[in-house]
Amino acid sequence: MGFVERVTEVWQGLAGVKAANGARKTAALPSILTPYTAGGRNGAAATPKPTAVNLRRFAETPVARRAINIVKDRIASMDWQVRVRRGCTAPEDAQAKMEALRMCLEEPNASDSFRTLFEQVLEDILVGGFGAIEMEATGDPARPFELYAVDGATIQIDSRWSGDPATPRYTQSAGLAGTGAQVPLLDDELMYIRLNPRTHTPFGLGRLEVAFETVNQFLSANRYAGRLASNSVVQYALWLNEATPEQHDRLIRWWQDEIEGTGRVPLLSCEQKPEVLRFAGGTDADLRIAWQEFLLRMIANAFDLPPMLLGLTGDVNKSTAGEMADDAFQSAIVPVAKLLAGHITRDLFAKRLGWREFEFAFNELESRNEMEEVQIQVQLLNAKVITVDEVRAARGLAPLTPAPEPAPVEEAA
Repeated sequence: MGFVERVTEVWQGLAGVKAANGARKTAALPSILTPYTAGGRNGAAATPKPTAVNLRRFAETPVARRAINIVKDRIASMDWQVRVRRGCTAPEDAQAKMEALRMCLEEPNASDSFRTLFEQVLEDILVGGFGAIEMEATGDPARPFELYAVDGATIQIDSRWSGDPATPRYTQSAGLAGTGAQVPLLDDELMYIRLNPRTHTPFGLGRLEVAFETVNQFLSANRYAGRLASNSVVQYALWLNEATPEQHDRLIRWWQDEIEGTGRVPLLSCEQKPEVLRFAGGTDADLRIAWQEFLLRMIANAFDLPPMLLGLTGDVNKSTAGEMADDAFQSAIVPVAKLLAGHITRDLFAKRLGWREFEFAFNELESRNEMEEVQIQVQLLNAKVITVDEVRAARGLAPLTPAPEPAPVEEAA
């Protein structure tokens, strides 16, 4: 962006001019331009989200990354659909609007797909409970909106927002100097997804925040075990009885110069045999394996996952593995998926576009077993409880077009 465009953008911000249709207002990566600092700026009534840097650093560790990917990848790869909401009458152009909504969600902006966009948002939801998406209307019926992933840690919430849709509710620290340092956003311009919402704070509570202390303890125990296993931590000492200081210093120099690191067999000749004093048991118990397994279970509890999915398979057998996997799907994946679907329906379709008769839904939340779901649908079809078109609608497919009746054949005279 040139100097003229930058001045124009700042002037529009001062004058309160809204961005052009579909144009992005927030910065993509403001935390790279300026470090995140707590507290509002210029007296703004905003509360920042703390510990974002440490949370993201912990999210890059193996155990936390495994727990995050189990939920994030499963939701981002689900099949989904846009359909008419229950209790709403479909408008005449419902099919055209649903096709436009699906096309925009599959290609939310020029560089993202549905999966790449919502993987970023799900990452922030699980890490800090602050998923954020900027929603910009385009005014084009064929492509009514564009979506942009926003760093949720840079979003500040106005705690005194009155509910007026014309008053900014959110502010992003854009990393610019001067008046452009704050980007105000209306309630219908930003989709802010809170995990575990509470009444005493405007922010959510991410699953990694719950496991923060446990992950820190696990990393410390893991580093200690690594140093212990690599012999960088000495667990024993040599005790020489009745040795003079000169003999003591000579033995140390001889050991460091001739023996240590060479692999040679040390030969000692003295009146009394040296004694080895051990500081630990000299077994795998010194690595604190049981303590690390306990911490893994605590991390799994924080992410609503069974320890089996984090690699602890000692208490798992064939009869319980399937039930644990089903419980993990229902407790860890389904709530987050429904939370995301509800925000897309309410914030994007209803608030931003005004199309309240449509909703977003994932197709794979009711049953994880595809064969079981098919058998249930077949039984319902045989009992005439549902129709073929209802089954196709649940799977995101268009209804069957009735075959045209054959034209009557005139009898020959």
